[in-house]
Amino acid sequence: MVPASQPTASSGPLAGVRVLDLTSVVLGPYATQMLGDLGADIIKIEPPEGDTTRYTGPRVSADMASLFLGVNRNKRSIVLDLKTQAARDVLLRLVDRADVFVHNIRPQKLDKIGLGPETLLARNPRLIYAGIHGWREDGPYSGRPAYDDIIQGLCGVASLMDQLTGEPRYAPTILADKTSGLVAAQAILAALYHREKTGRGQFVEIPMFETMVAFIMVEHLHGLGFEPARGEPGYARVLAPWRRPYRTADGYLCMLAYTDAQWRKFWGEVGRPEMMQDPRFVDMAARSRNIDEVYRLAGEQLTGRTTADWLAAFDRLEIPAGPVKSLREVMDDPHLREVGFFRHVTHPSEGALVMPDVPVRYSASPAGIERLPPRLGEHGREILTEIGLRSEEIEALAKDGGVVLPDAAPAARRA
Repeated sequence: MVPASQPTASSGPLAGVRVLDLTSVVLGPYATQMLGDLGADIIKIEPPEGDTTRYTGPRVSADMASLFLGVNRNKRSIVLDLKTQAARDVLLRLVDRADVFVHNIRPQKLDKIGLGPETLLARNPRLIYAGIHGWREDGPYSGRPAYDDIIQGLCGVASLMDQLTGEPRYAPTILADKTSGLVAAQAILAALYHREKTGRGQFVEIPMFETMVAFIMVEHLHGLGFEPARGEPGYARVLAPWRRPYRTADGYLCMLAYTDAQWRKFWGEVGRPEMMQDPRFVDMAARSRNIDEVYRLAGEQLTGRTTADWLAAFDRLEIPAGPVKSLREVMDDPHLREVGFFRHVTHPSEGALVMPDVPVRYSASPAGIERLPPRLGEHGREILTEIGLRSEEIEALAKDGGVVLPDAAPAARRA
């Protein structure tokens, strides 16, 4: 493993692409980490206090908490106080050499300090300017702050949970942030491909709200996808109360018979072959109309045998099934262990760490973990030197407060 402090030459598919990353928390950093995993040079531009996730969760150093470690590998960090003109001038020099500029700051704030898309695209016409916003900026929600919880409520996730649990709840993961981060990375890649064909950069807007509505409505638009409507919204299968892990004699398992052939094998295995003649269950259309009853009756058949017995049976029958695992058990999953998915690395300041591998594999341009998450401002001198600043100019910037260098960084606050 390459220590975080050492420069590297990536062999990934995005090797040679430089990204200026003005994002914070999870959504933006997750998107840019994916680009970094693919080989892009990610320059993380932080305010003097650093990204807030540096202080969220367990840690060794005060400013290197677990949430920050989870979404900021394969990046270099520089501290720029963009409240100062000197720091903004440095950023503009970085823009001149960049391929992508990405932020999740409210756009009105960037416009006020001369860092809006029109200004930067005029300066560098090949730039991909990616704005990760809460909402499309031409709507009435423009300018409002947006966080994962708010978007989960607005896009329907909390209401869907209400149908399952009896009260509105959030999904137990930062669903809107990570989904929007995936879409942001995809959008940036598409814009880079367009630039390869045309030579022109562009402004790309990635709105969380619209992204999540599109995501949820894939299956839940349902009957409202027709005019006139042919039913209510909500995909019945995933909203069925009995769509849940099934209880066995000694625990739980997940099983999904889906096709007619799979259900025929299942009912035969449990000694109920006549169920395939029941008008409610005879084919996929009938099962879809009665899906909760299908799942309830199926679940009743599993309580008499152990999880291991059922998993062996379903493997023999080629019916998809798997055990229910805790997060700790996931960490020791035999498949993940065999493919080396959880990487054990040594960070120069944080010591031994565990992190998931890059999930996607490339045969000709392998992606990977080239840099471990950076200390606040760790690469400031290195980055400033790359854009042509002399040592005395760097020291002057640090003295004036526009740039905070590692040896002059403020004391890290504690949670």
